[in-house]
Amino acid sequence: MAPVLQTFNLVKRFGGITATNNVSFALQPGSRHALIGPNGAGKTTLVNQLTGVLAPSEGRIELAGADITGLKPEARVRLGMSRTFQINQLFKSMTPLEMILLVLSEQNNLGLSLFRRLDHDPAMLREAGEIAERFRLDDMITGEIGLLPYGKQRQLEIAAAFAARPRVLLLDEPAAGVPEAERQDLLRTIAELPADVSVVLIEHDMDLVFRFATHITCLVNGTVIADGSPAAIAADPAVRAAYLGEEANV
Repeated sequence: MAPVLQTFNLVKRFGGITATNNVSFALQPGSRHALIGPNGAGKTTLVNQLTGVLAPSEGRIELAGADITGLKPEARVRLGMSRTFQINQLFKSMTPLEMILLVLSEQNNLGLSLFRRLDHDPAMLREAGEIAERFRLDDMITGEIGLLPYGKQRQLEIAAAFAARPRVLLLDEPAAGVPEAERQDLLRTIAELPADVSVVLIEHDMDLVFRFATHITCLVNGTVIADGSPAAIAADPAVRAAYLGEEANV
């Protein structure tokens, strides 16, 4: 099957620093693909290029075979690419219901009209409720976001990204900072994402990576040093050197 998302020799330079160095990456339809590497490896820089936050210095990005390299982030969302961030991007004074409805409104081309009450649309209300239930937020859907436990806020951010109806969902360290007591709900939520959504996970927790991923790409100093199945990555001497300081015979 053709990749749903693909990069070709992607380079990003910041002055004399090369943050991504000829990165060629392919995400297969329905894949659970983890992007790993030490701090400063270029993982978030790569995701920022995929989503249009940063323009690459060189290279090309394709979504479902279409060149999206020059498109703005909002255009990529409309074509089926959505993401979360390392730090929550939520409106803390809104409710989860309002947050989800806001995303659905944008996806339905309703805009942010002040003259239309989002909660008057039965179909959108139903879809918002289904999303809240999927992400274990239905019992707190009308509470203020800023008062939610941090783990629930992380789940809400994934729910909002999911409400954009993505074919590709990029999760940037979704479990970072989540207390252990709330962590299992979050991990179950990620594990239960629909099979027709292809997921890229950036994560430092190797237990989570190896529980979740069907394919792993390892970046070091902006360069792909390994790409393959979890078993192949676990046995790769260059990956072991990057994480464990072991001498690599490469």
